[in-house]
Amino acid sequence: MPNIALILLGAGDSSRFLASVSNVGLNRNAHNGVTKLPRLPKKQWLRVGEIPLWLKVALDLQGIYPFMQCILSVKLEEKKYMQKYLEAFSLNFALVEGGSTRQKSLQNALNTLYDSAEYVFVSDIARCNIPLDLTQRILSEIGNYDCVAPCLSLTDTIAYSRESKLEYLRRENLKIIQTPQLSKISVLKEALCRGDFTDESSAINARGGSVGFIQGAVEARKLTFLEDLQDMHLLNPSSRTFIGNGSDIHALDKGEGIILGGVMIPCEFKLTAHSDGDVCLHALSDALLGAIGCGDIGEWFPDNNPIYKGADSSDLLRIIVNFVRDVGYDIVQADITIFAQKPKISPYKCAMERKIAEILQINLSYVNVKATTTEELGFIGRGEGILVQTNVVLEYFDWKRFI
Repeated sequence: MPNIALILLGAGDSSRFLASVSNVGLNRNAHNGVTKLPRLPKKQWLRVGEIPLWLKVALDLQGIYPFMQCILSVKLEEKKYMQKYLEAFSLNFALVEGGSTRQKSLQNALNTLYDSAEYVFVSDIARCNIPLDLTQRILSEIGNYDCVAPCLSLTDTIAYSRESKLEYLRRENLKIIQTPQLSKISVLKEALCRGDFTDESSAINARGGSVGFIQGAVEARKLTFLEDLQDMHLLNPSSRTFIGNGSDIHALDKGEGIILGGVMIPCEFKLTAHSDGDVCLHALSDALLGAIGCGDIGEWFPDNNPIYKGADSSDLLRIIVNFVRDVGYDIVQADITIFAQKPKISPYKCAMERKIAEILQINLSYVNVKATTTEELGFIGRGEGILVQTNVVLEYFDWKRFI
């Protein structure tokens, strides 16, 4: 049996997919009743039932052949989070940091293959509905060509403009080339060093290698734009709700004011911290990370890293919010309780709510800030510090509402 490795490419930024939201027009957000365009996740993180799209593809393909090695090309910032999913589903995939292009991601993955690997089966996460019989047809051609690629014929008349002249092409000579593709590794590695290519077959053809085409599958269309989901017959995202809890404490010292909930409060105190000390936004950050199971703020922004010295906690929270949304979640609600004897918080609660709603990108009515003292009990009552506890509610992004 030939030694074949599997490479799945999922390190893209989903830029065309994210931009395609404008094509769906204005939609009514189910949570806040406000007409607005949705903030899309990256396409590889859209939920299919309970699992992200990239995991669905990995599960679909890892069992079609006894691959000697399975590799998933990913964004560096998503690597640790994806590893948790792989362990949860007992999938033996190695995660390799992708590059700025598909080809660079592929080359990075190829460089990690075992020396004994002879062929590589490469597919894109965006090709998320690959029929089993298509993969078997590809594998049945192993050894016959340097590269085996599925393709579809065109049925419409095709024309293109060149120097203001319209030229019609013979559609019987044209092919729509799909993935997965099966390539001889030694040939593919050499071919990719000769230029920039959008797939394996074009690289191997440019080198003069042999390319064999087999009948592709309409179902294996690539997910590029939001509207492409209409014909893919994927499972609806789960309606599961996620609850996150976060808490943080910072000491008070003599100073000229504190920042709490993104709002400057003039007073004779300051909060001691490596960053700006916004204990409210730190607790909120932890709540969001807890809801999606992605560590805590100390892991994301360690206090021994000088880059975060004096950092604006609003900026740090925005990074977390963007990640939460990128990996497929909607933020529904935030409830915050501030325990402080000093300074007086009540006059600033509304401003905090507005700031937090803006950062979380949710309606103001779904953010609540409460403040209480401890009746002069404990370290809070003695004015030595401030404690904040936060709860958030999240859901999977419901892409079905927008197609």
